[in-house]
Amino acid sequence: MAVASLPGIHLGEEYYMEAKLYVGNLPYTTVDADLETLFSQAGTVKSAQVIKDRVSGRSKGFGFVEMSTAEEAQAAISRFNGQDFNGRALTVNLARPREERPGGFRGGSGGGRRQGGDRERRRDY
Repeated sequence: MAVASLPGIHLGEEYYMEAKLYVGNLPYTTVDADLETLFSQAGTVKSAQVIKDRVSGRSKGFGFVEMSTAEEAQAAISRFNGQDFNGRALTVNLARPREERPGGFRGGSGGGRRQGGDRERRRDY
């Protein structure tokens, strides 16, 4: 199969990383459809997503675009990396696998519950 001969392909992964792109320095007004429209100039876009803050719902200024082939992904990098998009110079490169972060943000307190949460309180009236 021709796909197996491409450098960087690791068979058995959920998707092929060389066709997925990181797009940084996006204007905060950019939406998924804007990314899809822009990158469709370089080939077939399988998916386009602007990453948003969980709490506020606002863009974090970066996103991911998955192209249908590694060749189209390379064409998109060549075409858009450093190019102006609504007043900002885009950063476009191959996406790397997500790194595991140790711990998390909640700490070891049991998710904010008070100790002895099921005990009835003694009330002296």
